[in-house]
Amino acid sequence: MSAAPVWSVDPRTGNPREQVAVEATAEEVDRAVRAAHAVRDALADRVARAAFLRAAAELLEESGAHIVEAADAETALGPARLTGELARTAAQLRSFAEVVDEGAYLDVHIDHQDGSRTPPWPDLRRYKIPLGVVAVYAASNFPLAFSVPGGDTASALAAGCPVVVKAHPDHPATSELCASVLRRAAARTGLPEDVVTLVHGFDAGVELIRHPLVSAAGFTGSVRGGRALFDAAAARPAPIPFHGELGSLNPVVVTGAAAAERAGEIGAGLGGSMTLGAGQFCTKPGFVLVPGGATGDQLLKALTETVSSTGSGVLLDHRMRDAFVAGVRERAALPDVVAPVTPGAAGEHTVSAGFLTVPAARLAAKGPHDALLEECFGPVTVIARYTSVDEVAAVLARLPGNLTATLQTATEGDDPDAARLLAALTPLAGRILVNGWPTGVAVAPAQHHGGPYPATTSTSTSVGATAIERWLRPVTYQSTPEALLPPELREDNPLGLPRRVDGRRA
Repeated sequence: MSAAPVWSVDPRTGNPREQVAVEATAEEVDRAVRAAHAVRDALADRVARAAFLRAAAELLEESGAHIVEAADAETALGPARLTGELARTAAQLRSFAEVVDEGAYLDVHIDHQDGSRTPPWPDLRRYKIPLGVVAVYAASNFPLAFSVPGGDTASALAAGCPVVVKAHPDHPATSELCASVLRRAAARTGLPEDVVTLVHGFDAGVELIRHPLVSAAGFTGSVRGGRALFDAAAARPAPIPFHGELGSLNPVVVTGAAAAERAGEIGAGLGGSMTLGAGQFCTKPGFVLVPGGATGDQLLKALTETVSSTGSGVLLDHRMRDAFVAGVRERAALPDVVAPVTPGAAGEHTVSAGFLTVPAARLAAKGPHDALLEECFGPVTVIARYTSVDEVAAVLARLPGNLTATLQTATEGDDPDAARLLAALTPLAGRILVNGWPTGVAVAPAQHHGGPYPATTSTSTSVGATAIERWLRPVTYQSTPEALLPPELREDNPLGLPRRVDGRRA
């Protein structure tokens, strides 16, 4: 039986563009993982790793025009958006090179022998080492920044872990191009190309999570797909960490004072955020609590104007388009749900943006309207009109975990509800915004892109410097002779690493 072909498809027409590859068999997945595992020691040199990451960024930029063209043909995200995403991806690689150079991620602690302690302390030296081969499952909506050369791959390589990427079927040609760039960057800096390998196919993804030499996995995608892989990772004879980003509603609360102060500004900002990228951002504000009454009406008027002026868009593939159309139809049919701007099918291959409104009271208790509290991938948001802060609190108490939660407050004078509502939002998400919009995730040391389940399956971030921590584990050497210690833990600190010695930063 021949392997199934992997086609690059134009989402603007639904037509195949070219055959890119074939789906990997179980034997080919095994070879890819074993090849990665065999070269893991080559990544032990921090200087070489940092040079590799910088070379990857440079080669991505050199190949940028070709990569953007391929990605646009497969995703319809547009050259402007993809050019920005490529720049972000290159910057992300360089930022992890800086993390490797600095070395603080190793978290070195040295406690010298101290017989005066009760009980006595032996000599203890602790740092972090790479887990091993990491499986990365590429995202559909970010063909660069969260896919083959994206944050999971960059942070795993920075940690010293070889990577096997399972390509997303929505952009296989782009994935092949980017994998080729990373492998060339490895060769340019004297590393084996197999520090990064690529496989295609659904069955290949299942084989990958089960492979005994895979030590951890990173995933960005749907709740259903991510949960299946998460369960498979936990069911292995030796379970492995699975860092999955699965789904997020990204709730927004607009206080009464905020609506009275700047309803038009908030409505326009919401419209721009929820339609950005055809509503296909993982941080899209998909659920918004807006006060009832005249000020809330003004906000909805501005939102209507903004969304109505947004042209139809193409989603990443026709399966997602069909799910979006069916999802908004199901939600719009619920009692007391109104569509001031109707979202749904705009043409054979396109969708139109819109929003739904519902009384918040409908959501305060379990019932058929619970579908409105689930993510609908695409350019739609749900507006729940509330009559009191108690009603807001009751609805928030029913929300699942999220990547982000946003509070729109008054910018002048006191806002009597702000503190209480911020406290109610904080348990729901990993990033809390005040008077901003969640679309856009800065690659910064203090960033946290994660949240309570189902937003993510762990407490870690997939964006920012601390994303490297996912692929490391601590190990302590006790009473070990100097000659046997790794260089990172030797007394004279030959690598010049930041560390804590006897509880103090050295």
